[in-house]
Amino acid sequence: MLAIVSVVAVLVSGVACDSSRGTSEKVRADDLTAEVRQLTQQVEQLKQELAAPSVVLNRYRNSIGYIYGAYHVGFGNQIPTIRTRITGSGFLIGQGLVATNRHIAEPWYEDPDAKRLIDRGATPTLEYLVVFFPNAPKPLRLLPGPISETSDLAILRTEHSDITRNLPVLPLAGSPGPVGQMVVVIGYPLGTQGMVAKSPSQVYERLAYRRNDIHTVSKLAAMSLIRPSTTYGHLGDIIGDKIVYDASSAHGGSGGPVLNSRGEVIGVNFAYMDGFSGSTLGISVDSLRPLLQEASATIPSHTPPTDHPN
Repeated sequence: MLAIVSVVAVLVSGVACDSSRGTSEKVRADDLTAEVRQLTQQVEQLKQELAAPSVVLNRYRNSIGYIYGAYHVGFGNQIPTIRTRITGSGFLIGQGLVATNRHIAEPWYEDPDAKRLIDRGATPTLEYLVVFFPNAPKPLRLLPGPISETSDLAILRTEHSDITRNLPVLPLAGSPGPVGQMVVVIGYPLGTQGMVAKSPSQVYERLAYRRNDIHTVSKLAAMSLIRPSTTYGHLGDIIGDKIVYDASSAHGGSGGPVLNSRGEVIGVNFAYMDGFSGSTLGISVDSLRPLLQEASATIPSHTPPTDHPN
């Protein structure tokens, strides 16, 4: 009897060990499957991020325009004390609606020289403001629209034209986050100078030493050389209505869209820290959304197209 009990005990112990070993192997297999699934997702995300700049640029390039204009500040009928050209970027967020910065729509905004004159009674006057879209031979006149009182944001309207009818509207993201995601910034850094520098050699030789005026920009448009530039990096921080990222920018890039890897607008580019590429600044999409609602609620009367300024 004792011998039989001993044999049964050994058999039970062996069965228990086999059962435990089988359970352990199954757990390890499940862990490996989960790790493979996680790595596969990470690889797919990396592929999406690497392809995002090209996909986003090809999808929305023609909907991102180069804004050009001029304004002056002066007293009465006297010669203007200040006369300045304006360059920047803007993008379609609705039919005939262009998002940009307030300091593009109202160029005297936060300009200390202009403010000193305005405080003394001078009047700021926007002489003209137009937008050149890629592949369009002529610009469109920009008309007033909602302007933020708290952020450097504005929405302008284009004059009625077939140019924008078939251009895709950039979608807005639900939120600017998460921090760490890849971002794409599209616009016209360095303005006319930047586009001339990128032009074919024979065009560059003709335009490099011309004045940075409306005639030079119009020549670029006639040759289909209005082309935005793209940089990309990662979202570093979200502070109030501002987003911080390391995608580089320069003067002329103000007003361009900041997009996530899905091609959704998470902000509007508006400033950069000179000498430190790690801090380019944008205004969050959360501040842009109320302006779009305001612009969409007000439908202007038909405005006929006009010739661009001389």
